[in-house]
Parts: sequence; C-alpha cells; structure tokens
Amino acid sequence: MTVTVRPLDDATYLRLAGGAMVPLEQAPAWDGFDRAVPGRTPWRRLGFFDGDDALALVSLTEMRGRGFRYLWAKHGPVWLVEATAERERAVREALVAAVRRADRALVFVRLHARHRAPELRELLQTVTYDRTVVLDLRPEEEEILAGMKKRGRRDVRKALRDESMVAGEETGLTREQFRELYQLLVETGGRDGFGISPEDVYWTMLTTLGPEHCRLFVTRREGRALAWGLVTVNGAFATYYYAASNAEGRRSGAADLLVWHMATALRATGVQTFDLMGIDSDRAPQLRGVRDFKTKFSEEIVDVDGAWDVPVHRAWYGALVAALAAKRTAVRAARELPGRARGLLRRRG
Repeated sequence: MTVTVRPLDDATYLRLAGGAMVPLEQAPAWDGFDRAVPGRTPWRRLGFFDGDDALALVSLTEMRGRGFRYLWAKHGPVWLVEATAERERAVREALVAAVRRADRALVFVRLHARHRAPELRELLQTVTYDRTVVLDLRPEEEEILAGMKKRGRRDVRKALRDESMVAGEETGLTREQFRELYQLLVETGGRDGFGISPEDVYWTMLTTLGPEHCRLFVTRREGRALAWGLVTVNGAFATYYYAASNAEGRRSGAADLLVWHMATALRATGVQTFDLMGIDSDRAPQLRGVRDFKTKFSEEIVDVDGAWDVPVHRAWYGALVAALAAKRTAVRAARELPGRARGLLRRRG
C-alpha cells in the first residue's frame, strides 16, 4: 500500500470527514483553545490517501516542552475506513516522512493506534487510556436508568431524593464564580493524588470553545458547590473531560446527581453518546480509582484506541527517554531520603 499525504484546509477536512465521528480535539473548533494556551500551536491538518481514496484525517498541534518540540494528534487520526494494522502502519510511516520533510527539529508525534507495533512507544509523559465507559443517550430516560448497574440506579435515585442538593448548568458563570469551583479541583487533586493545571487553563477552555462545545455543570447544596463537571461537545458526541468534588460532595452523592443531570441535559440538546473518559487497564493502572464510580452507570466497557509516541528523531527521542528515567530515579531517591535518615538515626540511637 502506498499512502500519500495532502495538506487540507478546514472546509476540505470537514467535507472529507462527512459522517465520521470527529472528536472535538480533531475538529477546527479546538484550534482557538490551542492558540490560547502557552506552549501550544495548531500545526496543520492532513489527509492520507490510497490513490484517490481517503483513508484517514488528522489535526496536529505543535507542543513545546523543555528544550524540545513534538506534535500531538489528540484522539486522532480520524479513520474513514477500517483501521487495520497494515493501514495504521502505512499512515504512520507517511506521517513521519511528512513531518521530517516539514521540520526536522520535531522529535516525535503522539497519536492514537488500535494495533500494537514495534515503532509505537509508551508515552514519554502523561497517562493514556484504552478503555472507557460510554453512555448511550438515545433511549428514553427510564431506559437509560434501567441500563445502569443496580448500584448505579440505587445511587442516582438516592441522590434525586435528596432535596437539599440541586444540579444545574452553569456554563455562563463569571471568572470569580469559577474561582470557587477551581478550589474543589485543588482538593480533588490533593485527595486522589493527581496533578492539575493552573486555573487559567480550564477557564480558557470554557471561554475559547464557547457554550456550543464546552459546558459546565454543578451540584450545589444551599448555594455551596459540592461537585462539578466540565463536558466537551461536538455534535452528537460529548465527553466528561474534568470532574471535581469536595468531601461533603463525596459523602452526599453529589457526583451521582451530577452525572445523571449531565446525561439528561445533554440528551435534551441532541447528544447521543456520553463518554465518561477512561478507566484502568494494563496500560493505565493509575485509573483504577475511578473504575467503580464510572462503571456503575453502564454494564458495558468500551475498548478505544490508546495514545502512543512515534519517534521522528530517534536519537533525540532516546535521549529524552533516558533523561526522564534519570529524573524519576532522582525524585524517588529524594523522597526516600527522609525515611532512610530516620532509620539511620534510630540505628545510631
């Protein structure tokens, strides 16, 4: 198979996509967010062809790390035909060759793939996922509720009976109002042990994507925020992108009420599928903590294409891997020092 690469303008890109499911991150609407975040720049959109037949499309963002640059096709490529192992390999080879011709200083391309291959490397940094939970919002509300696990139905009904809690959409909130919500995210990150971005990133996401593509929902009790969720939307597809809750919210089932309200509100505006965005797998054991919560809303777990790094500049990429491994070793050693010092003092005492 000989694959050719062609640059595409937005109109041609969307025309070729036709009825394909285009993730928001692969749509032109995402560009404004990338332009507004320091260290990111929309790079270009490409089409991959076998003769005159379009195989796949991709939107690439240039990312700037500390001393290196790479391309990120988040939730791409968008496949227009079946993504066989042969086609994936041919598209990657054509993409790497095109990137080398365009800019030899780009170290690697990060993209998604269905089939494992020798040239695919585990991510240099960050966590991917290859399993998720997707709610089908096409049935009636009672059918959606009936499709949940017994525990999910019980928790949603219990939350609905608690009249002290109210869930609603707050997409048009002010920056000052969002500042309150950000504190819940700070608490969530500290409690669950994951890093969060500066407040500006989430606010910029809301404002640049706009209410058509980015919506915010909050559960409150007597005016106090207990839990919130940020949802991205592209046509009939929505994704539960960020979530936060405080201790009171966790005790009271605020997140259960929130998920149900988001699902019904999204359904009312034409959304058909609601992706709860990732659970654990062999590649992502770090996500084990969210599995019980997300899977209670659906009996089905969906396999999705995980992200991988594809080196463009192999030697440079290898040096980055080695440097990052050395940094992680040093951090682990530094964390262990206090314990070792205490043990030494006890032995001397």
